Amino acid sequence: MFTDQLPALSARFTTVRPSVVRELLALTARPGVISFAGGLPAPEFFDLDGALAAVQEVLRSRSVLQYSPSEGNPELRARIAERYAAIGLPTDPEQIVITTGSQQGLSLLAATLVDPGDVVLVERPSYLAALQCFALAGARLIGVPSAGESVDLEALADLAERHRPKAFYIVPTFHNPTGRTLTQENRAGIVAVAERHGFRVIEDDPYRELSYAGAAPAPMAAGAEPGRVISTGSFSKILAPGLRLGWIRTDPSIRSAVVIAKQAADLHTSTLDQAAAATYLASGRLDAAIRRSRAGYAERRDAMLAGLPATLPDGSTWNRPDGGMFVWVTLPEPMDSAALLGAAIDHDVAFVPGAPFHTDPAPANTLRLSFVTYPPDRIAEGLSRLAPVFR
Repeated sequence: MFTDQLPALSARFTTVRPSVVRELLALTARPGVISFAGGLPAPEFFDLDGALAAVQEVLRSRSVLQYSPSEGNPELRARIAERYAAIGLPTDPEQIVITTGSQQGLSLLAATLVDPGDVVLVERPSYLAALQCFALAGARLIGVPSAGESVDLEALADLAERHRPKAFYIVPTFHNPTGRTLTQENRAGIVAVAERHGFRVIEDDPYRELSYAGAAPAPMAAGAEPGRVISTGSFSKILAPGLRLGWIRTDPSIRSAVVIAKQAADLHTSTLDQAAAATYLASGRLDAAIRRSRAGYAERRDAMLAGLPATLPDGSTWNRPDGGMFVWVTLPEPMDSAALLGAAIDHDVAFVPGAPFHTDPAPANTLRLSFVTYPPDRIAEGLSRLAPVFR
């Protein structure tokens, strides 16, 4: 009876939409549902033996149950720096700040870079949880259009000229939600626009190592002046999402601010998880685990692509991603994927409508399908359940 007298919640929450993906995960958790909605790695590819051995080894020391530096475990940071160097991006371990998943990394960057009312440019469509992070920080989000495998550089420059953004957030490699990968030329063009107009690029790169057709293009930070491109990464897609381990590759212009934001958020990421991950990386088992995942996921991608012609209505289009977890589908107009979701769930199958991945009015006829969670026979079964919904 006294709730009317309580202060209102922060006005920022009025601009933040709930995650349709997280809500679908709860809705589709019942047994028997085949969900193409979430980008859930296949648990059968987790290296359980290696993870167990690493945890047992580090638990021999009580120090892994103690507080630790906000920047993160020194050995883990060094291992991450080594992996950057191996792909042509020299990195000092001091540049790495460990985060509780790359999602927290985005939150820390939003807190560090964005004041309420600042403009942040985002891809159109864009990663849904990143939109939440920047909206919660009070940013004004403006979408930048893409065409095929490229961001529209003229549109990016025009928006930068008109709105003076603080940053441009982008997933350049095996994009979430579309699965596309930007060309090397387009990446260089984005960096050039950023340098000309004075904004930072936030390069979110959690899928890079899930490449099914040779090495992925070099990170955008490799061709940029220091501080222009800030990269985030994660072990969620290549080791295990339950560890909640990610990182930010910083530079001197932002490092201390990120560390302060980290201290304010949670002091530090789990000491035990960091130590176990460092030990696991030292064992050399991660690369073999990634190779197994790549082979299995490529087979699953092919199974989904093979089944789509018989599932989707005539006039539909979709892409063939070279890596990552997602296929992006465009249905013929005037079909509305959100309006079909309820019928799909009634058939014990789920997908994510495309509209929530946009900051502004979006086409209603797009959707995202994740292909990594299930083996080919379950993918085929899931698509057979979807066929009557779409056709």
